[in-house]
Amino acid sequence: MTPRRQQILDIAAELFAARGFHGVSVAELGSACGISGPALYKHFESKDAMLAEMLVSISETLLTEGRSRVATADGARQALVALVEWHIEFAIEHRALIVVQDRDWSSLPDAARERVRALQRAYVDVWATQVRRFHPELSPETSRTRAHVLFGLLNSTPHSGRLPDPQMHDVLRDMAHGALGLA
Repeated sequence: MTPRRQQILDIAAELFAARGFHGVSVAELGSACGISGPALYKHFESKDAMLAEMLVSISETLLTEGRSRVATADGARQALVALVEWHIEFAIEHRALIVVQDRDWSSLPDAARERVRALQRAYVDVWATQVRRFHPELSPETSRTRAHVLFGLLNSTPHSGRLPDPQMHDVLRDMAHGALGLA
């Protein structure tokens, strides 16, 4: 992705998070990016395509980085610590994307929604596998449920993040480690 394309997606994410996907016009997007609304079509086919790329690309990033952190970890405990750290970094840095995903999910084109779902299922499986490796007594379904619950905690950051980022990071890490039995 070109730096300009990424810049447009970052600006769009902030606007969508603040006012909703349908609350932002192409003209407003263009203006915020320093170009005319129609000039956005040089970068994206449509506003829908912009939303799709925004949410698919971040889901790909979550999965790729999650797998990478697990691959370089020495055992399940270290893998979970690395996954927690990665997801906290993501949640703090990409608050707007979490809001957009939550609120504007139904606005995603069908193909993009299915792609995001598949990527998210794979990301959950990365976590659930490590939870089960660390807690072998848990069933696969319980391990997946624990991963989902943890995402709920970490992805609450846009709504609960009243602390400065470094302090919020510490709170999220301590709570996630406690929930996973890493503390």
